[in-house]
Amino acid sequence: MVKQERAARTRQALIRAGAEVFAQEGFARASLTTISRQAGVSNGALHFHFPNKQALTQAVMAQALDTVRQIVRDAGARDVGPLQTLVEGTHRLMDRIGHDVVVRAGFGLSDDPLGGREPVLRLEWQRWVEHVLRQAEEDGHLGEGVSAGDAVVAVVAATVGLEVLGGTDRAWLSPETVTRLWDVLLPRLTGHGRDVS
Repeated sequence: MVKQERAARTRQALIRAGAEVFAQEGFARASLTTISRQAGVSNGALHFHFPNKQALTQAVMAQALDTVRQIVRDAGARDVGPLQTLVEGTHRLMDRIGHDVVVRAGFGLSDDPLGGREPVLRLEWQRWVEHVLRQAEEDGHLGEGVSAGDAVVAVVAATVGLEVLGGTDRAWLSPETVTRLWDVLLPRLTGHGRDVS
């Protein structure tokens, strides 16, 4: 049991170290030697858990995806209405991107053409936004002339924009910035100045 716990801790340390190095250097420039050094383990220990950089990348992406799924589950768990759910989910996502290097690296790796991956984190986010806004439309929370499809375009573009810009300037991920975004979007989505941010 102790051996399994140690192995799990080592694996987690490697995922975190990999995320830190990927976030700083990108996929192509990141070396397994740098990652193992960052994690405080030998190259042999790294290769025991991850045979190559691609396998480590997949583990970082999988953990980031799990976190994004948990964020949207948590945001949807409260009975506050679909638009408030969307606002809270956006705040939670931007906070995690700003403070969780695995999530930040996961989004960054989605952009890296050398990694050969699809933007799964953004697709997961987009699917959730679509679901919430379709619910808002069905429940009559969207203003006259605002379709769920049009709202999805605006919300996904704006939130992904914050995520991308936050990669170089964390101020884009701040609660104040997210609130300002929703202060602009919500009046248009609802058709009036209802404040739910």
